[in-house]
Amino acid sequence: MSRALKISIWIILALLVLGSLAPFAIFYGARAYYDPGLPEVLSLRNLELEVPLRIYTRDGKQIGEFGAERREPLAYSQISPKIIAAFVAAEDDRFFEHPGVDWQGLMRAGLKLLTSGEKSQGGSTITMQLARNVYLSSTRSYERKTREIFLALRIEQELSKEAILEIYLNKIFLGQRAYGVGSASQVYFGRDASELSWSQAALLAGLPKAPSRDNPITSPRRALGRRNYVLRRLRELGKISSAEYDAAMAEKIEVSQQLFMAETEASYVAEMVRAEMVAKYGRKAYTAGYSVYSTVSAERQQAANLALRTALLNYEERHGWRGPEQRLPRELRNDVLGKADSVETALKAQPRVIGLRPAAVISVTDSKIRAQAMGRRIVEIPKSGFKWARISSDNPLVQGDIIRIRAQDDEWRLAQIPEVQGALTAIDPRTGAIEAVVGGYDFYLNKYNRVIQAQRQPGSGFKPFLYAAAFDKGLTPATVLDDEPIVYRNSERAGAWRPQNADGKFLGPIRLREALIKSRNLVAIRVLQEVGMGPARQYISKFGLDKKRIPRDLSMALGSGSFTPMEMAEAYAMLANGGYRIKPYIIQSIVDAAGNKIFEAAPPALCQICDTRRFVDSGHPEKGELRPTASERLPASRELQPAVDPRVVWLTNDVLREVTTRGTGARARRLGRKDIAGKTGTTNDETDAWFYGYNPGLVAVAWVGFDQPAPLGRGEQGARAALPMWMDFMRVALKDEPETVRPRPTGLVNVRINRHSGLLARSGDSEAMMEVVQEEHVPPLDDGLFGVDVLTMDELF
Repeated sequence: MSRALKISIWIILALLVLGSLAPFAIFYGARAYYDPGLPEVLSLRNLELEVPLRIYTRDGKQIGEFGAERREPLAYSQISPKIIAAFVAAEDDRFFEHPGVDWQGLMRAGLKLLTSGEKSQGGSTITMQLARNVYLSSTRSYERKTREIFLALRIEQELSKEAILEIYLNKIFLGQRAYGVGSASQVYFGRDASELSWSQAALLAGLPKAPSRDNPITSPRRALGRRNYVLRRLRELGKISSAEYDAAMAEKIEVSQQLFMAETEASYVAEMVRAEMVAKYGRKAYTAGYSVYSTVSAERQQAANLALRTALLNYEERHGWRGPEQRLPRELRNDVLGKADSVETALKAQPRVIGLRPAAVISVTDSKIRAQAMGRRIVEIPKSGFKWARISSDNPLVQGDIIRIRAQDDEWRLAQIPEVQGALTAIDPRTGAIEAVVGGYDFYLNKYNRVIQAQRQPGSGFKPFLYAAAFDKGLTPATVLDDEPIVYRNSERAGAWRPQNADGKFLGPIRLREALIKSRNLVAIRVLQEVGMGPARQYISKFGLDKKRIPRDLSMALGSGSFTPMEMAEAYAMLANGGYRIKPYIIQSIVDAAGNKIFEAAPPALCQICDTRRFVDSGHPEKGELRPTASERLPASRELQPAVDPRVVWLTNDVLREVTTRGTGARARRLGRKDIAGKTGTTNDETDAWFYGYNPGLVAVAWVGFDQPAPLGRGEQGARAALPMWMDFMRVALKDEPETVRPRPTGLVNVRINRHSGLLARSGDSEAMMEVVQEEHVPPLDDGLFGVDVLTMDELF
């Protein structure tokens, strides 16, 4: 062999060696270049998946879910082997063999680029997808692909294959806001991921390529094609048998988007909690996986929902039918039964309203209405179910009209979406825990929460606090004032103000007990005169009612200020609990994504009323005391002191108990309880109707009115429009609660008075009766009465 040939051979060998080493040199050189800039893989172990905020009742019933991403994180052991096999077959069949990068796939992709000039997605492993989804952008470039490769190799060095799959299958987007296979299984099939069939698992595995385009909700045909592709890959790889393949291919794709369904309907509560969580945690509230337990009781919340809707629907029936909601298109009107499918489509287009189903009229006779309801169901409404509507030639109902129907007592009734609105809230006066909130007929029709947002005039419901101010000043339930006409003139304005009682009558001299029981407006004004404008406003603000919203004129006595139902419930809670100021709250506890309780409500303890069922009697009924047991006592720093004199509260309560037995709220006695107190409230022209009622363990406030203030109609006072709502709620809320009457505090005495004068009765007085008064304000033996017929505003102030 010549020397020249040897040299040539050595040169060729050297070039071959260098050529074979070049890829390694390039690889390790690039790795050395990119490695310092790659993120730490350790963070994957503690990757915080965006889990939505979930809200529950205090007894664990889910009522709300908030977050941009739907996600149900699963441990690897909870993920079905069918899902794992399907995703591996569809996305990376050599996943359990390669080191994070499938070099064969990359070579095929590179070869295609060299031969055709086209970029290919081939060679992207599950680990590389995870690296891209977590750390890198989705922009396709050579540099991003290079970083993706090195990051995937680093991930495989740090994590096991099972850990990588667990993170990937919980992180991946699968359309319809569903992230991860746990959430997607619920969204598309309403099933747990462990329960999916081969067909369903394959359908999910076909989504990562184009989840928004190919999901079965938006494009069933594309989803079917992707599912069939995944099933073929499973058969080719030997993961399923021919019989399983045939069965899966034959399985019909049946999906329906599973929206969040609350276990207990409490949307207004859920929104209140959501707002508080966002105020506390910001955007993190939607992504950190918090589970929040509210203070509301599922049973009481359901009772409140039903009570409010029943009251509003009954109001609607009292005030007549407004006519059909809509009419079917002309081509459907004369053949409702023959075109049931088209009618169904028309009904589905109607707004969804809780409890009120749309239906298309088929026929109308004097005895019944036949109609097609949702689901192509034919229903019949008997005469008793539509008599209230007074259907006639002037108020007709004909074939093709779209109406609303509701179920009641095993029969259907004609209905209409209420124009009137309402609110109902209940709180525990011992702690401030909110037990129920209904801010309107249907949250999804109108999200305006009237419980906390609607400032309305409380009407006569304000009077108990004015009377409390009077009792604090020294007036007693026996004090007599005149229920006579009054005219107030103001030198700065022309004319005069002539307030009236609701019934337009005058009862003459009347004791304050009777005046409050019968809600006499003219006496309330005279009570304000006795107390004084400034002192009255100052004292009433102790009940939590904002002094700035208490008017500085005589109309204040009639409840012309503006307060929300929640604010009124907070004020009445002080009457219920003996004079202690509590603050309503709605979040009981917060649990983080790891299951750790990070917050627990701890309201200040009212040790005197820790358990209203355990009273200690001093031996004198008129001087009974409530004393906490040793186990109930808490450090003084956590105990509240009464904000107002407990004697004043007891006297006010004593009168309000009679309101519910023989006064304006007498209908409440049908509950058959002796521990109920309350007050009706009605504003001018029956614009607002209220009932405020309570016992020592629960306060509830009901309101009915129009969002844009307008008269409710003649006779729609608090006792008729709002009290039935309150009673329906309390009947359920108190059904298992023992009766608890708060004992009398010391400092009150029983006295015999003359029922007409209110003064101490003389021996043998045939008009004598018993009354309770403050011991330092026992009335004298004097029968003088007083009254004022006409005062000017200038004289008053």
